[in-house]
Amino acid sequence: MKILKDLFRDYRFCFSFGALVIIVIMALLSFFSPYDPTLWNVVPRDTKPSAEHWLGTDSNGQDIFWQATFAVRNSLIISLIAALISRVIAILVGMVAGYKGGSFDRILMFIGDSLLVIPLFLIMVMLAMMVRQFMNLMLLGLMLSFFGWAWDARLIRSLILSLREREFTKTAILSGAGTVKLVLNEYMPFAMPLIFSTLINNIAWAVGLEMTLAILGLVNLNIPTLGTMLNWALFYQSILLGRWWWILTPVTLSLFLFIALYWLSVSISEYLDPRTRIQRVGA
Repeated sequence: MKILKDLFRDYRFCFSFGALVIIVIMALLSFFSPYDPTLWNVVPRDTKPSAEHWLGTDSNGQDIFWQATFAVRNSLIISLIAALISRVIAILVGMVAGYKGGSFDRILMFIGDSLLVIPLFLIMVMLAMMVRQFMNLMLLGLMLSFFGWAWDARLIRSLILSLREREFTKTAILSGAGTVKLVLNEYMPFAMPLIFSTLINNIAWAVGLEMTLAILGLVNLNIPTLGTMLNWALFYQSILLGRWWWILTPVTLSLFLFIALYWLSVSISEYLDPRTRIQRVGA
């Protein structure tokens, strides 16, 4: 409770918490939708927001509000799959490379640096084109996770290299602590702010990249996500035809999600860092 009380002193955390609660509630509402998100022409087309259709309807004959609930849920599923799997890879690679050094460090960093220097977006576009007909939430999340760990692994490695030279590391080794115990008990508390901030940033990165691939038409457009909603709105020229409620829904949700994730990352990372926490809430 004290942790939440301290965090709620930061306006960034308050905004992020409120925005994410609303987004999660929207995602949960998708389980109570009266419409199938894959069916077209189930409601009148291109109607403005009303009491019956809160956010109006689109040119496919779908209710935009209920379509948005599915879009938010699926985008969160994709980003969580990508972020969690890539965090596991980044932590393992970064800590092993930083602590072991030598040939482990050279081989792992060679693989990570290779992913950093190649034109990542072009590679993902080509892969998406190859597996487009099989594309689903899990496959897209796995594809994003494979390319989302390299930079964060290098950051974790840099931290471990610094911690390895400190006195408490030498003391723990002389006291007989094994590698796993040393990493979990000594290094992990120092690495948690970095791991948590990269987790949240990776979620935002995955959402943004999914939207980009969807706008290019490289995902299954029958699966509602924030990106596919935006794709259909652009395809039917909703801006030129004045159907502002259609294009505005995915854009507004995306902006709120990106801002909330960024401020949440900054706020919690500062709180987890003892130096900035003392400045914010006192010793």
